[in-house]
Amino acid sequence: MVSDLLPALLDSWDRNSTLLLNLLRLLPEGGLGVRATASGPTVAQLLTHIHSVRLSLVAENAPEFLPSLPPDLSPAEEWTDERDPAQIERMLAASAQVVHDAVQGRTQAGQAMNLHYDHPLLMLQHLIWHEGYHHGQIKLALKLAGQAIADEDAGPGTWGVWMNKEPK
Repeated sequence: MVSDLLPALLDSWDRNSTLLLNLLRLLPEGGLGVRATASGPTVAQLLTHIHSVRLSLVAENAPEFLPSLPPDLSPAEEWTDERDPAQIERMLAASAQVVHDAVQGRTQAGQAMNLHYDHPLLMLQHLIWHEGYHHGQIKLALKLAGQAIADEDAGPGTWGVWMNKEPK
């Protein structure tokens, strides 16, 4: 059972990444420009922040897994207000894979992270928590703007992703 832990934890990361992409796909027209407060970040900025944090943590902790990404996938700044959902999806998919590879590689090598984490899985857990926090902010911002995503629409792509039992 212990030998199954790394694949299960990496699967949890992949599911987390999938549900974030599903949320992006459910955004209503104009949803990327919504803010919870007048001075707060847009939904687009929250999503590009997530992408940037993923890449920054890998760069600081396992830089050998940070590929040379094309300029359109490397954040010029942490809070870019990108309004093309397809571009944001490409960014998030690329950074999710970088994190997956870094955690898998360092764990299999039995190597701690360089700066912040005693074990690579702690970075994974930190990122899942971080992204869940921003997921909630995005849904709240949409709700406050009168553009809430209905639970019956969001459920299958979020809770359903977490709770789905994969066929063995």
